[in-house]
Amino acid sequence: MHDAPTQAAEPSLAAGSEGKEPLSAGLKQRHLTMLGLGGVIGAGLFVGSGAGIAVAGPGIVLSYLIAGALAMLVMRMLGEMSAAMPASGAFSVHAERALGRWAGFSVGWLYWFLLVVVLAVEATGAAQIANGWVPAVPQWGWVLLFMIVFTVANLAAVKNFGEFEFWFATLKVTAIVLFLALSLLAVFGVLPDTAPVGLANLTGQGGFLPHGWGGVISGVLAVVFAFGGLEVVTIAAAESDDPARAVGRAVRSAVWRILLFYVGSMLVIVTLLPWSSMEPGKSPYVAVLDSIGVPGAGQIMNIVVFVALLSALNANLYGSSRMVFSLAERGEAPRALLKVSGSGSPRSSEAESGGGVPRRAVLASVAFGFVSVLLNLKWPDSVFLYMLNAVGAVLLFVWGLIAVSQLRLRPRIERETPGKLTLRMWAFPYLTWAALLAMGGVLVLMLTDEAARPQLLWSAGATGLVLLVAGARELRDRRARR
Repeated sequence: MHDAPTQAAEPSLAAGSEGKEPLSAGLKQRHLTMLGLGGVIGAGLFVGSGAGIAVAGPGIVLSYLIAGALAMLVMRMLGEMSAAMPASGAFSVHAERALGRWAGFSVGWLYWFLLVVVLAVEATGAAQIANGWVPAVPQWGWVLLFMIVFTVANLAAVKNFGEFEFWFATLKVTAIVLFLALSLLAVFGVLPDTAPVGLANLTGQGGFLPHGWGGVISGVLAVVFAFGGLEVVTIAAAESDDPARAVGRAVRSAVWRILLFYVGSMLVIVTLLPWSSMEPGKSPYVAVLDSIGVPGAGQIMNIVVFVALLSALNANLYGSSRMVFSLAERGEAPRALLKVSGSGSPRSSEAESGGGVPRRAVLASVAFGFVSVLLNLKWPDSVFLYMLNAVGAVLLFVWGLIAVSQLRLRPRIERETPGKLTLRMWAFPYLTWAALLAMGGVLVLMLTDEAARPQLLWSAGATGLVLLVAGARELRDRRARR
């Protein structure tokens, strides 16, 4: 257990950023680039976007622009800090350096809890799809299979995780690119049996903003959480050969392409089909593919969503294990989790030998993940629902601490190690403050929205509990030092 940071200890940014992680360096640039691209492309886009279209109409394009811009700003802030000070705990480490132990402890444990709870949703969703294909295998059997496969993959060399995510992300990105290409051909009437659609669906059915700007704002609330997952690339960067360079390149290549995929998809969807025909819970991508005559559109998207869920499950297991390992490194989690496989072997060979993997941290994360899955299967509308609500708004709290940390650390980095600012936040500090205000606005919207309010209140309760524990630990340590 280490002492709380003091003013005298502050000038340690250079040393901290130079420290070598005991983890392996098995991730390549292509792994991180595709992780950055594919990390946010999931079921929330392929299926959940239907709910956003239902409340915003064609204005969903603006909703995605606003939510995507906020996610891009957060990613840029996180990229700046991670390039200057790469660490397996990423924003948890940054929060500790910027605000103190309580902040690193709080954001680290909240994010770990978020990942292992959402992991259950992804495992269950993938199992439901697989059970539809092979009904002879019960849903729980598929869940068990997925959890075992990805646990084994994460216990082996980190390059296995990188390869899984590379090919998962490649499939998702390819699916969206093909979808955009086919949709654009249909918009211009190039495909067989199609005619140019013009602007009828954008201007009819109540116009571009059928529910006014209120609908656009409701759309933001419906889609902003679909951008969660960007953070994992900065955690993974610590296990690459050149973390600072790798995270910078991954962030630069990801942010604008993500906006293109999300906003471009929504634009062609509401151009091709009347927004009023969209149904929450049903994929608008399937509706578009059906309308342009793609055979087996439903099954094609089922495969894509299935891959997206498995990809998210894999990434969340990886991210949660590295976060709890980082907490243990800083004395904020049991030190038994610090055991790393193959310790003592040369770092260059660890990626090949399976060394440098925090196996106890992986097992601890997957154990809680198994518990979450069992709760989801047994009590989806009671116990697990409360857990899911408890993490519903945690992502915004994490993003908020990222922004506050960047506000505090940027001047220190400029003063102490300016050469490490290889990736800079745009228009600092104005856009950082703008992002913080936007997050506050989303929280206010959640408070006024009847459906989202329980998530906010439960998440606030979970956050308050973690902060209380963090405060009690700080008080105990201060008393011990007297």
